[in-house]
Amino acid sequence: MAGRNHLFIPGPTNLPDAVLNAMHRNMEDHRSPDFPALVQGILADLPGVFGSTAGTAVLFPASGSGIWEAALVNTLAPGARVLVARKGQFSVLWADAAQRLGYRVDTIDVEWGMPTPADQIGEALVRDVAHEIAAVLVVHNETATGVTSDIGAVRRAMDAARHPALLMVDGVSSVGSLECRMDAWGVDAFVTGSQKGLMLPPGLGVLCLSPKAVARVAACPTPRAYFDLRPVLGATTPGFSPYTPAISLLHGMRAALDLLKAEGTAATIARHARLGAATRAAVAAWGLSLCCRVPTAVSNTVTTVMVPDGADARAVIDFAYRRYNLSLGAGLARLAGRAFRIGHLGDLNDLALLAAIAGTEMALRDAGLAVTAGSGVAAAEESIRAALA
Repeated sequence: MAGRNHLFIPGPTNLPDAVLNAMHRNMEDHRSPDFPALVQGILADLPGVFGSTAGTAVLFPASGSGIWEAALVNTLAPGARVLVARKGQFSVLWADAAQRLGYRVDTIDVEWGMPTPADQIGEALVRDVAHEIAAVLVVHNETATGVTSDIGAVRRAMDAARHPALLMVDGVSSVGSLECRMDAWGVDAFVTGSQKGLMLPPGLGVLCLSPKAVARVAACPTPRAYFDLRPVLGATTPGFSPYTPAISLLHGMRAALDLLKAEGTAATIARHARLGAATRAAVAAWGLSLCCRVPTAVSNTVTTVMVPDGADARAVIDFAYRRYNLSLGAGLARLAGRAFRIGHLGDLNDLALLAAIAGTEMALRDAGLAVTAGSGVAAAEESIRAALA
């Protein structure tokens, strides 16, 4: 099919030309005297994307799932107890990863479509009078459900309980797109991957650690190999790694960080808020509902759209792809067939989003849903115009 595929899944996201051009280079000697300067500059700038001036960033050739593991094994003793609110596929998977690594996992099960219940986390910590819970694990933006949780509220609940647990946050679909305030929220380990708001291909994982978490790394008795942070943090020359680094991705990361800096954090957040609002306006015009049940918790990076009973969201996705060269995200796990997802994050502007809304609208009609032609596009247009007025 002529033209580019319209990629509107929640990740990987579209790559800016500047990032593509930066990665289009021959390989180089990653042990040369010059190479550390590239990595040092990236590590200096990355904490700012997390909203931190005190944090220490670490890079791994890995996905966000690998960085989940890195955060756990570098700060928690074997068999430590952790608390997880399971409210979507990715919080379920993080809890499962912790359990498979041998940690004792306490869970708070929440209806999918609801945000992390800070009050229930606080109550669980109050009950833990012996302070056995070593870490609280929270997904900031649940990519499966399109729900953004209030991390500041979780930190306030932890502080009110006077509990010393580490706060670990998955920011895979929020960092680089949504407001992240690592220092203000008291996050100890903030996890993300390269393929979403950072506008890179998959394959580069990022972990930003608080000073408290960094202090835990050296003392942590957990056996580690590939994900051992000690040789990285203790390197004589920062920028050298104990494994072969993802050279092309590092050059792309440099370009992506430059783009984010040029746009400015406030403008990036505002752009994603505008795109999220326009998408939700289209969904309302179609007469469909969101998976997110709390209006104040809607995500500005991904919208999870529920289809009516009797309809199959997989048909919508199939029509969008085969007829219109539009990629939409599938409903995951218990949402399979019941929902589809529109990703609106990364290298994306208003007119590109309108194309995706138009393609989704046609696919909905092709799949037999009673949607008025032009309704979603018109609603999204008016939302964007109002936001830019």
